[in-house]
Amino acid sequence: MTAKRLSYYRYAFKAMGSPCDLQLYADSPSRAKQIADAAITDVYRLEALYSRYRSDSFLAAINRVAATGGRITVDDETAGLLNYAATCYEQSDGLFDITSGILRRAWRFDRGKLPDQAQIQTLLDKVGWHKLRWASPVLAFSSPGMEIDFGGIVKEYAVDRAAALCGAAGIRHGVINLGGDIKVIGPRADGSPWRVGIRDPRNKEAVMRTILLREGALASSGDYERCISVDGVRYGHVLNPKTGWPVRYLAAVSVVGDFCVVAGSASTIAMLKESSGPDWLESLGLPHLWVNVQGETGGSLSGRNHQP
Repeated sequence: MTAKRLSYYRYAFKAMGSPCDLQLYADSPSRAKQIADAAITDVYRLEALYSRYRSDSFLAAINRVAATGGRITVDDETAGLLNYAATCYEQSDGLFDITSGILRRAWRFDRGKLPDQAQIQTLLDKVGWHKLRWASPVLAFSSPGMEIDFGGIVKEYAVDRAAALCGAAGIRHGVINLGGDIKVIGPRADGSPWRVGIRDPRNKEAVMRTILLREGALASSGDYERCISVDGVRYGHVLNPKTGWPVRYLAAVSVVGDFCVVAGSASTIAMLKESSGPDWLESLGLPHLWVNVQGETGGSLSGRNHQP
């Protein structure tokens, strides 16, 4: 497809609890819609497989087995996600742990009050990737009552999948955006970069930085997505799997990488590392921006309108 024949198309939809959109340059409306429909269908497929809110998802089937301390054989795609989860657990010194989602039972952010420490401790006894036995394709749970949650991985994986499907179909200029997790497929048709805003963690209507991207992915993690304030203290949804309590040092982290799933896990791990998060991000060598709860910012993307 030559640049002269390309037109811009945008498709908005909702998936994985978030507003989403695809922006594509294609040579005809029918071609654009065909490609967008295929990508969106795949996002819905992944949501149906791994949603923690659906009783008919494969994740729900895994967790029914987990509740009994049993074992289950998984398909290749799920095995890939589990392998990535294992890598994140190792590289984060146990802070990125897909068994920690069970802590949400204590942290009900719609109630506006802190949970009981005894309840947190009871749930912590059921947390720990090291308590699983994972030898592909068999996942076994050593003790009953555990559960897993791909929430920190699957949306970003869906972004990368959608981008790959569009690229394989011939799209050379586009953006996949699933709730702020983004993958850029080449520049705009005229060669200019895409302008991607990073929101201010304390003002959802404000853009803190604008990043110029011609390729790659951007993902963010923060304490603003779900939170409560008690006695003037903000408690966000990013929970330390070792203490059961929300992180309290960084307010938000954004990371740019080749793949959205890598950028997403890096931003989450940095949040979990608290005061050592900024140095850890620096050691990764990926373009990044962080802001702490005092409003201080840092990272290689801390200049305005930065182009990685």
